[in-house]
Amino acid sequence: MSSTQPSLKVAIITGAAQGIGRRTAELFATAGYTLALLDLKPCPPLPDADVLAFTGDLTDESFVASSIAATHKRFGRIDTLVNNAGVYISKPFTDYTAADYALASGVNLAGFFWITQRAIAEMATRYGGHVVNITATLAEVANSGEPAVLAAMTKGGLAAATRSLAVEYASRGIRVNAVSPGIIQTPLHPAESYQDLGGRLPPLGRAGQVSDVVDAILFLESSPYITGEILHVDGGQTAGH
Repeated sequence: MSSTQPSLKVAIITGAAQGIGRRTAELFATAGYTLALLDLKPCPPLPDADVLAFTGDLTDESFVASSIAATHKRFGRIDTLVNNAGVYISKPFTDYTAADYALASGVNLAGFFWITQRAIAEMATRYGGHVVNITATLAEVANSGEPAVLAAMTKGGLAAATRSLAVEYASRGIRVNAVSPGIIQTPLHPAESYQDLGGRLPPLGRAGQVSDVVDAILFLESSPYITGEILHVDGGQTAGH
């Protein structure tokens, strides 16, 4: 695909260096998308894909602005934004520090705000686009054995923003949805660590896989009549409460 020709579809994916973001990028590339990938760490190359990769901090408004501008200059449009980047810090509420608060609110909310604002502004000029936010089931189902108020507060904010933006921008052809994962097995933690969850496991009795979350993202991307949806990928965790 020539970089001088506008892509048929352009997707921006945050937190794309590993895990859910990396797998999402791989499958979007397989589907023929041109990609802009953002992460605090360098994103590994994707063979046979037209990719712009940006390494930087999403909480830095200038980094986000320059990344969006470079994406638009190179590809001429933005069709999809997947807000996958996120921070999870589990501590008793009174143990959180100012640094914890700044990190969680910065990445989960400010980073989302800066990039989504710019992406939607571009989408609105062409009448159409899709935003998928990655929230978390723990924002709806609390667990005293794993306190996570900062994650619940910030990811709950993303869920509320998803519904609000879906209504605000529906008339401009822009859809906004979210995927809400439960306990997902990722490469960040050894597989055996998920075998001792006991009563914390959802009704299906096992942890989910990265592929389960990515499949949900792709489902929403391919469903033009769905907007404002919070799609739970949690093995029945939400339904069981």
